[in-house]
Amino acid sequence: MKRLSSQNPRVKALLRLARRRGREKEEKFFVEGPRLVAEALSAPLAVDAIYYTQKFLAGGKSKDIMATAAAKGVGAYELPPEVLNRLTAVEEPQGVLAVVRMRKSDLGDLLAAAPPLVVIIDGVQDPGNLGTMIRTAHAAGASGALLITGTVDLYNPKTIRATAGTIFHFPVVQEVPPNQALEFVKQAGLRLAVAEPRGAIPYYEYDFNGPVAVVVGAEGAGPQTKLIDASSARVFIPMRPKTESLNAAVAAALLMYEAMRQRMVGR
Repeated sequence: MKRLSSQNPRVKALLRLARRRGREKEEKFFVEGPRLVAEALSAPLAVDAIYYTQKFLAGGKSKDIMATAAAKGVGAYELPPEVLNRLTAVEEPQGVLAVVRMRKSDLGDLLAAAPPLVVIIDGVQDPGNLGTMIRTAHAAGASGALLITGTVDLYNPKTIRATAGTIFHFPVVQEVPPNQALEFVKQAGLRLAVAEPRGAIPYYEYDFNGPVAVVVGAEGAGPQTKLIDASSARVFIPMRPKTESLNAAVAAALLMYEAMRQRMVGR
């Protein structure tokens, strides 16, 4: 264990991961908090290093994490609190983070489950919403998620935190152009259902059995026209008059759990 100064090259490299460009260049991201760090150390993804403050080391949650890191040969470095505070996405930092190498999923990984249920996320800009959608899709039995180009960065620290560890186990492919996404849907033999406020079918009347891809767009704007026009069905979530559009994560949860319900009943 070694204490790093704010001018140490490792600290400068760590600070670069706070920006999307730095994460993409290094193909690394960081997770923060004892629970996510412990989960990262137990996941198949490679942990590059862990960073902690003296306050964390003095707490009761540090012993197991430090022992696991040592057993796996993962370097552990002490940071000045002000450096960690510049990286954290929470108001009260918990004093520990891990740098993790990105998982390299491809479109084929989204079809591993049989029959596949893929959630396509188009244009969602709130990182917390995106993370919650990914977490919910995994919990509801989806086989993977595809993020259309223009959607917020999967590895944004707030997105990572909102996935609550799902990011370590659930295949997600980001920055997929719409045309490539549609070609993938076609080649994989997926029916394409788009959640659209002016849709023709209530979501609970749509048949989610079999290979399906479900598109959920950003609040207000919804999915782009190209995806709507290519869909085999446009489903909607009934709402009372004068109600604004649902939160994107809530809409995705309703659709995913209806799909799960139907698939469980159909077994």
